Amino acid sequence: MQKRQQTPPNKGQGRIFVVSGPSGCGKTTLIRALLKDKELKNILARSISITTRPRRPGEREGMDYFFVSEQEFKRRLGKKKILEWTRFLHYYYGTPRDYVERQMERNRSIALCLDIRGALRIKKMYPGRSTIIFILAPSIDTLKERISRRRCRTGDKVLRSRMKIARKELLRAKEYDYRVVNDNFSLALKRLKGIIIRKLGNKVRSYKA
Repeated sequence: MQKRQQTPPNKGQGRIFVVSGPSGCGKTTLIRALLKDKELKNILARSISITTRPRRPGEREGMDYFFVSEQEFKRRLGKKKILEWTRFLHYYYGTPRDYVERQMERNRSIALCLDIRGALRIKKMYPGRSTIIFILAPSIDTLKERISRRRCRTGDKVLRSRMKIARKELLRAKEYDYRVVNDNFSLALKRLKGIIIRKLGNKVRSYKA
């Protein structure tokens, strides 16, 4: 019996860049800045997640999320049309396979902000076309301070929970291709951009020409 191929076909030249890190490390802000960078904005796209969460005022289908019912989400999951997923506050969130692969076929790379489980799953599925990057705070004390700033919204219980999760996540940072310390935002952004440019190589230079 022929072994089923698990790695997607190598179409296009796009890559997947996954950024992870504990709460408070600044990963989301870094990705937003990358997507606005003048050298990368034409070749690096933001992934659009699929969710069962109701649409909020001002949110647009296909721009903010792909909104589906729980039944439809599970149907796509069963047909392997969702690369990775999680459940949060009773709603499902996932990365749609067709959207990601369509972008790569068009020679656009995708930026994803995922937890460790999702990042490692993407790496396993696209071993030659994905790069996973872990964002670190300078120290555990700095991380705690950053999370503490949100305490007015989250409370002490959530703070303790997030710090417990963060310590577990930090132990797995070594499983990533790269680790970037966000001790200074501008420098961290420069380091992160440098990794992406090295991976994309001539593709970035052709847009600068």
